[in-house]
Amino acid sequence: MTEPKVAYTLDDSFTATEASALVERLRATFATGRTKPLAWRREQLTRLRSLLTENRAEIASALWDDLRKNRVEVDSMEIDSTIVEIDDYLEHLEEWTAPQPAPVTVAGFPDGTTARTEFDPLGVTFVISAWNYPINLLLVPVAGALASGNTVVIKPANYTVATSALLMKLLPSYLDTEAIAVVEGGAQETTALLDQRFDHIFYTGNGAVGRVVMSAAAKNLTPVVLELGGKSPVFVDRDADIAVVAQRLAQTKFANAGQTCVAPDYVLTDPDTAAELEAALVVALKGLFGEDPQLSDTFGRVVNERHFERLSALLGSGRTVVGGQRDRASNYIAPTVLADVKPDDPVMQEEIFGPILPILTVTDLDEAIAFINDRDKPLALYAFTENDTTKRRLAAETSSGGLNFGLPMYHLAVPTLPFGGVGESGMGNYHGRYSIDTFSHRKAVLDVPLS
Repeated sequence: MTEPKVAYTLDDSFTATEASALVERLRATFATGRTKPLAWRREQLTRLRSLLTENRAEIASALWDDLRKNRVEVDSMEIDSTIVEIDDYLEHLEEWTAPQPAPVTVAGFPDGTTARTEFDPLGVTFVISAWNYPINLLLVPVAGALASGNTVVIKPANYTVATSALLMKLLPSYLDTEAIAVVEGGAQETTALLDQRFDHIFYTGNGAVGRVVMSAAAKNLTPVVLELGGKSPVFVDRDADIAVVAQRLAQTKFANAGQTCVAPDYVLTDPDTAAELEAALVVALKGLFGEDPQLSDTFGRVVNERHFERLSALLGSGRTVVGGQRDRASNYIAPTVLADVKPDDPVMQEEIFGPILPILTVTDLDEAIAFINDRDKPLALYAFTENDTTKRRLAAETSSGGLNFGLPMYHLAVPTLPFGGVGESGMGNYHGRYSIDTFSHRKAVLDVPLS
């Protein structure tokens, strides 16, 4: 008897027939109850952890080939951040999945009546990853799906071909192949899978594809999490230590060559602070990447030629403070700061997702809040300020997926916080116990005595 395929590579034909057979096979596995015991879930999480710890060098090599991602970023932002999530599940899985008693507050029930909620696994889930952090953004939601007791169809990002090929080899070697399947490829393979009936779809990527995913899911009333993006603003107050601001902005904006969904997208500040910040960013970038970032082994590359061309078209906005150099042959765009940027400039019309940081001037906090609220709700909002009133106003008067004071991006690294967007930046959230909520059905159970 032929063993069922559990990994479909780019060399395989993957049609609607294969997609249907794959999903039905995982549905049959789920129906046996195989994935529900906590022991099975812990075993899968432990194996996933081993995949990361035992293959660090191979993972680092693949990410260097795909994005020229340096080893520090690979360890901290891809591997170790995922291990932290897995360890959180292993420590708290029993607590987070245990039935939760609920008070019975309605009069008239017999003595001994009890109520509780239980976490039921959803069934067959589908995780579609993004290319910018192709390990973390794939394996953190996969870990959540497995921790919740589901089977999973795993779709690695197709732009990062070396990492995708490595995952195709490793995942079936470590995880239960009765409960997972891995499919490599692009739009054709994803479309074939989206035509199937899933019990949950988790997508990380852009809004255009997010709409396609949501439309496909609607045909089967399948719940979705959409982790999208957007233009995440940074407000810099007059009272901020500009040297610290510049250092933290440069570190977070230009990590992974700016290709991070929660990267600072643009800066809002008053004209005097803007001038001071420009000079400080020049110093900070030199400290991070040297005189010529193209020679630095800590500065990455744009993922492909299409994105190189897209980003190159944005460099004409405003005045170039630092950077602007390009090399098409290696998809290199220097870390670039633009000043005197206007709201209608091309760089302000879309999420940048690259190593370009525009600075726009506003007169005060009121104008900054109005500017932010006049646009789509961002995935994150950042502010550098020591003023508690300013912090309260930003929290109360704006809407964003996350809000950070003093350090951009790092709410993503705190597993006790939910991560997700709002409006155009996405829906639903995950990380830690919030992933259990996402990949489970919270079932209400009422138990009324018969006597």
